[in-house]
Amino acid sequence: MEDNKEKTTIVLFSGELDKAIAAFIIANGAAAYDHEVTIFFTFWGLNVLRKDQKIGVKKGFLEKMFGKMMPRGAEKLGISKMNFGGVGPKMIKHVMKKHNALSLPELIELAQEQGVKLVACTMTMDLLGLQQEELLDGIEYAGVAAYLGDAADARVNLFI
Repeated sequence: MEDNKEKTTIVLFSGELDKAIAAFIIANGAAAYDHEVTIFFTFWGLNVLRKDQKIGVKKGFLEKMFGKMMPRGAEKLGISKMNFGGVGPKMIKHVMKKHNALSLPELIELAQEQGVKLVACTMTMDLLGLQQEELLDGIEYAGVAAYLGDAADARVNLFI
């Protein structure tokens, strides 16, 4: 990409619906203003990138347990406050739909269409036993050094 473009980076550490929505609204807004945008997904934020369906990959016992305990994809995330056993996410999705706001899966798709770079942290993937086949298509895989390279040139760096 052009060197004279404004750059924005976001570390998405949280796997909570409301925080992921906020990250993607900011990313899409920055991309609409012609920023070069990178979202680096680490730890629980990686769950945002998980495919909804179960993918048959070979895993050890601990990796299988992590896979079962973590939400599978953007539609299954809880919210940070007022989760109420899953009622909270349903309420927020209803309110968003009522106000014609894009859903998280739609925000992810829009980000990809706008060229937002979605980067999965490979070290965290190893720790949690996630494999590339389990994550969305069209994303990149890198370590913290690659994120820091993007962040070093960015005027906006966020941690969510």
